[in-house]
Amino acid sequence: MPILPKRVTLCEVGPRDGFQFEEKLIPADLKVEAITALADAGLPVIQVTSFVHPKWVPQMAHAEEVVSRLPERAGVRYTGLALNTRGVERAHAAGLRYVDLSIATNDRHSLDNANMTVADAIEQAEAMIRLARAHGMEAQLGFQTVFGYAAPGDTPLDTVLDMARRFADLGLESLSLADSTGMANPAMIEERVQAVQSVIGDLPLVLHLHDTRGLGLANVVAALGCGVTRFDTSLAGMGGCPFIPGATGNISTEDTVYLLDALGVETGIRLDAVAAVSRRVEDFLGKRFSGKMHRLARREAAV
Repeated sequence: MPILPKRVTLCEVGPRDGFQFEEKLIPADLKVEAITALADAGLPVIQVTSFVHPKWVPQMAHAEEVVSRLPERAGVRYTGLALNTRGVERAHAAGLRYVDLSIATNDRHSLDNANMTVADAIEQAEAMIRLARAHGMEAQLGFQTVFGYAAPGDTPLDTVLDMARRFADLGLESLSLADSTGMANPAMIEERVQAVQSVIGDLPLVLHLHDTRGLGLANVVAALGCGVTRFDTSLAGMGGCPFIPGATGNISTEDTVYLLDALGVETGIRLDAVAAVSRRVEDFLGKRFSGKMHRLARREAAV
């Protein structure tokens, strides 16, 4: 085993990436209840909503209401996703101090998803960053489909590196690499993470992994070996992308915490408390998600 970091920061994206994928509308009351419980469980960063038009993502229709009702918690950072300058304005008006931005790195994906080229997306991202900074907000920029869109590796690494260089000095809080389609494997993680690290200097790097092909946690271990200390996870493995056919859930928060605990890597997160939130959401939606430990945690506690 390589030398692993002593502590890792997890960002809970279930209230955005997970909830947005569900057809049954989740009321604001339950969203606020879940986010509050996740904060109390030790999640230091929670992506609570996205500022998109409800015509496209109905689950995010009451983004401002949810943000306005969130309790202040020492050491907890609430973030929201914005995909254009209008979204940044809404996040600022809602009172968020942190905003997550996201753009494509693959032309085919960008055209399919946003009807723009990657070059156009880059210009839009620069405008969003300038606006966020003008409002005194800290911004994370996410690169989508870094590890492939229609096939593993079909996003050119040179494109990713050129974009990373371009944005590295624009005052970002962090840069995120997303395996939006779940095509990454440990070898690709090592190759692309190390390549990006070589061009971004001290800018913190985040990984946003999906478990579409069952390699999510293996990819976490590979990234730990590269020194990555920040990961997006989703309660019970919820999630996907409405705009990417076949994309399944994020890596499960509980499963990731269990793995990190086993490896001696600290998170400060209480697995049982997160698991209780996952079961509450599962009961409301009447379905079971792909994660393992949110159900096993209850059984093991009863033994």
